[in-house]
Amino acid sequence: MGLFDALFRSSEILGIAEETLEFVIESAEATHPNEYMGMLRGTEASRLGLDREGLVITDVLVIPGTESNSVSATVRTSQIPNDVKSLGSVHSHPNGVLRPSAADLETFTRGSVHVIVGAPYGRHDWQAFDSEGQPTTLNVIDVELPDAEDFFDFSQRDIDEELGWG
Repeated sequence: MGLFDALFRSSEILGIAEETLEFVIESAEATHPNEYMGMLRGTEASRLGLDREGLVITDVLVIPGTESNSVSATVRTSQIPNDVKSLGSVHSHPNGVLRPSAADLETFTRGSVHVIVGAPYGRHDWQAFDSEGQPTTLNVIDVELPDAEDFFDFSQRDIDEELGWG
């Protein structure tokens, strides 16, 4: 199995890494009173030491050029890198309302899980939703996130071989 196939072998999302959730909550609070927004990305569970197939949300990609104010955050879709496999989105509601707005639902088309974090940004001030805007369960998983060095432990030669160029 190749490098890229292994990374996204299963589309089942097992949960969100506890460190990632903490990062999201802290980022939303730091951005207050403006909204915070990012794209959720995952890591194959086996790379995190879990004995299951599936993905764990481990990363938040903040898209350059995202415009934010107290009632909305807008991502310039032209700025999203082509190679990003987004599992969903995360954004904050500075008003503390943990329900998606009509505008939120329009952004829920990319990915299958969407997280809203609300003021006062405590450990339980968030809710996950599916792409239809229905509340869903997103487990918080205590895993050790790989160091960037270890996570990207492959060479250009590995990539070329994976793509059939080597």
